[in-house]
Amino acid sequence: MKLLAIVGALALTAAIAAPAMAADTVKVGFITKFPVEFYTTMENAAKAYATANPGVEVIYGQGQSGTDIEGQIALIESMVTQGVQGIAITPVDPTVAPALDKAIAAGVKVVLMDNGIPDWKGATALATTNNFNAGVLAGQYLKSVLKDGDTLGILEGVPGVPALDDRVTGMLKGLEGVKVEVVGKGGTNCTQELGVSVAEDLLTAHPDLKAIYAACGPPAVGATQAIENAGIANDAIIMVGFDACCGEIDKIVSGQEDASVAQFPAKMGEMGMDTLVKAIRGEAVESLVDTGAGLVTKDNVADFQ
Repeated sequence: MKLLAIVGALALTAAIAAPAMAADTVKVGFITKFPVEFYTTMENAAKAYATANPGVEVIYGQGQSGTDIEGQIALIESMVTQGVQGIAITPVDPTVAPALDKAIAAGVKVVLMDNGIPDWKGATALATTNNFNAGVLAGQYLKSVLKDGDTLGILEGVPGVPALDDRVTGMLKGLEGVKVEVVGKGGTNCTQELGVSVAEDLLTAHPDLKAIYAACGPPAVGATQAIENAGIANDAIIMVGFDACCGEIDKIVSGQEDASVAQFPAKMGEMGMDTLVKAIRGEAVESLVDTGAGLVTKDNVADFQ
């Protein structure tokens, strides 16, 4: 068996053995949401997997934004037309499910990555972070640095997307035990620009805001920009993000961000591909592949650089 090379911004804790080679090439599609570091890392891991497994041919596709539903549907339909046997996808929205249903009806296997589709039963497997449990890590950190009476603002991702909502509900669960008041929240579509805007609104409405939690990496970086623009000192407000991507690591090093929950996108890409290829070749696979999470702070940030 071949061991995969370590890929992505994070070193993988262990490489996955390549599945037994078949006589025929396996042709699959790999679709990610939009062009940010997190999904680029996933795609690079998939490319490393394909390089290490010459019997795997991959067609890659990516949406234009976190709400590019039509773009993902077009990619799914195109890949089916090109004869893929499976699709690994980070679904941007539950409304892509009908296009995936058509793919499955055409004999295509589907593995979801990063987030699932509520109540949809068509997927062979889901390779993802347990977003609720990962959110709990953020909440526990906030609990350790906040006290009764402190105020918190929340930068949501895309409200209604379960994986992103779980990051918020998990954080609130981890925060239980300290009486912190959530004074405002707003959706950001996981963009830095909306992170700046929503954070500015929070800081304007609540000039004594004690902490901000962002459910995605780009808005977390946007919030640090809003804090800096407002002339607020790093130690005057606690900033916690999620993803440890898209510039967050640099912000933790500089002290502008206190902590972030790191996912392992390289593991998602690699393990999603491996699961899909095995399923196509008739091997048994787990329906839920947990790719893990960890809390990044200034104390351990060197391990994530």
